[in-house]
Amino acid sequence: MPPQKNSPLARFFYRFEFLRLLYHFCLSFWAALFYHFPSRKTFVIGVTGTKGKTTVVDLVNRILETAGKKTAVLSSLYFKIGEDREENLTENTMPGRFFVQGFLDRAVRAGCGYAVVEVTSEGIRYYRHRFINWNLALITNLAPEHIESHGSFEKYREAKLDFLKYAAAKGAKIFLNNDDQGSSFFFNQLGREKITAYSIADRLVESFLTLTPSQAIDKSTNLLFKKFNLSNVAAAVAIAKYLGVGEVEIIMALKGFNGLPGRMDVIQWDPFQFIVDYAHTPESLEKFYQTVKEGPRQKTKLICILGSAGGGRDKWKRPAMGKIAANYCESIILTNEDPYDEDPKEILKDIRVGIGDGVLVLEVLDRREAILKAVELANAGDSVVITGKGSEPYIHVSDGRKIAWSDKGVAEEVLEMKKLR
Repeated sequence: MPPQKNSPLARFFYRFEFLRLLYHFCLSFWAALFYHFPSRKTFVIGVTGTKGKTTVVDLVNRILETAGKKTAVLSSLYFKIGEDREENLTENTMPGRFFVQGFLDRAVRAGCGYAVVEVTSEGIRYYRHRFINWNLALITNLAPEHIESHGSFEKYREAKLDFLKYAAAKGAKIFLNNDDQGSSFFFNQLGREKITAYSIADRLVESFLTLTPSQAIDKSTNLLFKKFNLSNVAAAVAIAKYLGVGEVEIIMALKGFNGLPGRMDVIQWDPFQFIVDYAHTPESLEKFYQTVKEGPRQKTKLICILGSAGGGRDKWKRPAMGKIAANYCESIILTNEDPYDEDPKEILKDIRVGIGDGVLVLEVLDRREAILKAVELANAGDSVVITGKGSEPYIHVSDGRKIAWSDKGVAEEVLEMKKLR
């Protein structure tokens, strides 16, 4: 089993960056060796990218299950082996300490023919993708994220490339998003002859917009959600086709897909709508706002609840997100997201730099009070949107403390209290 993180050996390695990375590389090899390289005994699909990873992983799993395949899933939302599923409460998409290899070993012993794995840049940085026999690798898109952690956007991009190159060297089929500008870098680095490109300009993907959902759902909400997920659907359909899944099974799976918690998650009631989304980068935030503005309620006014993570995480994006919010929203309520040990007021000040004049801006540090204020401001036809946390179950504050939390749960409580539902 792995050495304890606080052991003298681990503390020595963690003193120097090179030795720290070597330590994690050795851990990855040791884990694969300990579990007898389980990835060689199943078909492993890796999904990476800046946005959409979790949704694509879930969609691929749904399609394979509909086709009668036994699957395992490792994602930021949940872990699943066959019929056994549990929420991912580790707050880590690719947990270390032997977790990934142990997960693959359990999947093999359970008889899973496919393992669908969400691959993060942090996981790549610490070699958790190594010593896995990848059979298929897909990247959803590329945009700046985790800049402080990696040192630069170029290094972040190189981490994604490292995963794709490693997977290709293992014989994996590589899929790139032909609709994403960031893909040109990977096309040039990997060579187009080794790549399968996918796009929303696919007959099955386009048909997703006209499918009648299998559950009762508001038509406007359904269309809004579908437009938001077209690129994710395109990725999953491309993988399914490559694996030989028939169109009937693909359509059945898509028809039953009503989204994931915290991803374009609409609370339905009149006279206005409330939407929770995980958008936490400038690109994802703008796409989210655009989708809401271009949806069935095209004339809707946006009241946005906005924050940004603390702890030195991607400070560069704070004013950028403030500027985007000012471009789309009529009212902006700045609030806590995950301040960690950083002064929450300083985080809001950084966001406010990008907002400028001409839009109503309120600062309400308490996230619950911010939601309450947004509901008080909303009028018929408006959209209250809260971004940044999605379905995350905690708010991280100072001294390593965590506060149990749910954006959607609190919103529903506030609405019930206001008797608006």
